[in-house]
Amino acid sequence: MTAPSAWLAARFADIRPKAIAALMRQFRDLDLAEEAFSASCLKAVQVWPRQGLPDDPLAWLLSVGRNAGIDSLRRSARFRDDASSGDADLDTEGDLVDRIDMAGLRDDVLRLLFICCRPDLTVQDQSALALRIVGGLSVAEIARAFLVKPKAMEQRITRAKRTAMRADIPFQTPDLAERHARLKTVSLLVYLMFNEGWSASAGDTLIKAPLCEEAIRLARLLLDLFPSVSELMGLLALFLLQHSRRRARITPDGELVALDHQDRALWDRPMIAEAQALLEKALRHGTPGPYQIQAAISAVHAAAANAEVTDWREIERLYAALYLMQPSPVVRLNHAAAVAKVEGPDAALRILETLECDLAGYQWFHTTRAAFFTELGNAGAAKAALECALSLGPTEPERRHLRRQIANCEKNL
Repeated sequence: MTAPSAWLAARFADIRPKAIAALMRQFRDLDLAEEAFSASCLKAVQVWPRQGLPDDPLAWLLSVGRNAGIDSLRRSARFRDDASSGDADLDTEGDLVDRIDMAGLRDDVLRLLFICCRPDLTVQDQSALALRIVGGLSVAEIARAFLVKPKAMEQRITRAKRTAMRADIPFQTPDLAERHARLKTVSLLVYLMFNEGWSASAGDTLIKAPLCEEAIRLARLLLDLFPSVSELMGLLALFLLQHSRRRARITPDGELVALDHQDRALWDRPMIAEAQALLEKALRHGTPGPYQIQAAISAVHAAAANAEVTDWREIERLYAALYLMQPSPVVRLNHAAAVAKVEGPDAALRILETLECDLAGYQWFHTTRAAFFTELGNAGAAKAALECALSLGPTEPERRHLRRQIANCEKNL
């Protein structure tokens, strides 16, 4: 069997979350739901190119998938009398077109994402599970994204699945409060997934593009499910604005390029335009949130023709507003960087003094201090701060960047 054509693969990727979620509701078994969906896609590869796309591809795949799942249960002697009970009979596409409840599917997809957000899983395992179940990436693709061997990733995903399925999450439609809590949790998972892709926590690669791209796809899915939620608009806008700079952030030799020194001609302007439109739409709702504010900060950078004309006063105001919503040391650190641009490095260093206990083990705290010391002409203090950052296990591109900065400090001692 040859691989599906590009248009078929794209269609399967779009349908997968809803189909897996519906089959999961039907069978209460994640592995069986994935197996049934795979069987329906295999059948579609054989039938659709010959007969054309059905009127409702989702209904067609669910019908074939449901029957494949029941056949599998029969073969394994696990078929129960109630296997066809619960949801409506899904034997034909026509029946399904009439019976599919899109609101119910929305809750099913959210539940499926929420299953990946088990608190007893690490963030890495949550992300890997979401990429496998919802994103549909292969184990090999996920392994490459996380820079581990496929066998290790397969074992990780298998353990995560077992843990997730022990959650015993009820399948009734969640109430508004529960839906909001789930959406908040899932949004955070996707946010952390993008951050890990954009600034890898370990390894030889600074940007893990597949993680960024899948986080963007999941954010699009969430916004499709909940099109009126302004924070989801902000989340997707933030990802697009960040990812628009990907080509300028790393040199062809794999070296890190600071934002102020990036070639802005390499920034993806169509992606920026989409993000700006999303952000403007979100802000019109009048319900600002942390993701919208972070997107607004990135949008200020995107609007500047070069680093010298960046509106740092606006960025400082936005970080101050973000800190009121999320009074974390990391947000305060970023606020300090904006303060340095507006009021000077001395004012910023006074802020950093209040963060030293909380951020002593945070690499970017030390690199930020080093930048302020460098601006003040204190090469010795800058070198010491950079050496602290170097000791905290940066990625290899970051390590090389830090060593070059340390060498520059030594020249000025």
